[in-house]
Amino acid sequence: MMLKWSIIFIIIALIAGFFGFIGIAGAAIEIAKFIFYIFIILFIMSLIGSFMRRR
Repeated sequence: MMLKWSIIFIIIALIAGFFGFIGIAGAAIEIAKFIFYIFIILFIMSLIGSFMRRR
Protein backbone atom coordinates (compact mmCIF):
# COMPACT_ATOMS: atom_id res chain seq x y z
CA MET A 1 0.00 0.00 0.00
CA MET A 2 2.77 2.44 0.92
CA LEU A 3 4.78 1.64 -2.17
CA LYS A 4 1.69 2.36 -4.26
CA TRP A 5 1.36 5.82 -2.67
CA SER A 6 5.04 6.50 -3.28
CA ILE A 7 4.64 5.67 -6.97
CA ILE A 8 1.54 7.86 -7.20
CA PHE A 9 3.41 10.85 -5.74
CA ILE A 10 6.33 10.30 -8.12
CA ILE A 11 3.93 10.29 -11.07
CA ILE A 12 2.31 13.50 -9.77
CA ALA A 13 5.75 15.08 -9.44
CA LEU A 14 6.72 14.09 -12.98
CA ILE A 15 3.51 15.49 -14.44
CA ALA A 16 3.78 18.70 -12.39
CA GLY A 17 7.42 19.10 -13.40
CA PHE A 18 6.55 18.58 -17.05
CA PHE A 19 3.95 21.35 -16.93
CA GLY A 20 6.26 23.70 -15.02
CA PHE A 21 4.78 23.57 -11.53
CA ILE A 22 8.14 23.36 -9.79
CA GLY A 23 6.81 23.90 -6.25
CA ILE A 24 4.23 21.14 -6.51
CA ALA A 25 6.74 18.80 -8.14
CA GLY A 26 9.28 19.39 -5.38
CA ALA A 27 6.72 18.81 -2.65
CA ALA A 28 5.44 15.63 -4.31
CA ILE A 29 8.98 14.26 -4.65
CA GLU A 30 9.70 14.94 -0.97
CA ILE A 31 6.47 13.17 0.07
CA ALA A 32 7.27 10.23 -2.22
CA LYS A 33 10.77 9.89 -0.78
CA PHE A 34 9.47 10.05 2.79
CA ILE A 35 6.83 7.36 2.16
CA PHE A 36 9.36 5.19 0.31
CA TYR A 37 11.85 5.35 3.21
CA ILE A 38 9.13 4.42 5.68
CA PHE A 39 8.21 1.49 3.42
CA ILE A 40 11.84 0.30 3.33
CA ILE A 41 12.20 0.56 7.12
CA LEU A 42 8.97 -1.36 7.75
CA PHE A 43 9.93 -3.98 5.16
CA ILE A 44 13.29 -4.58 6.85
CA MET A 45 11.63 -4.78 10.25
CA SER A 46 9.17 -7.32 8.85
CA LEU A 47 12.00 -9.43 7.44
CA ILE A 48 13.84 -9.38 10.77
CA GLY A 49 10.65 -10.30 12.60
CA SER A 50 9.96 -13.23 10.30
CA PHE A 51 13.51 -14.55 10.75
CA MET A 52 13.18 -14.30 14.54
CA ARG A 53 9.91 -16.27 14.53
CA ARG A 54 11.43 -19.15 12.56
CA ARG A 55 14.05 -19.81 15.21
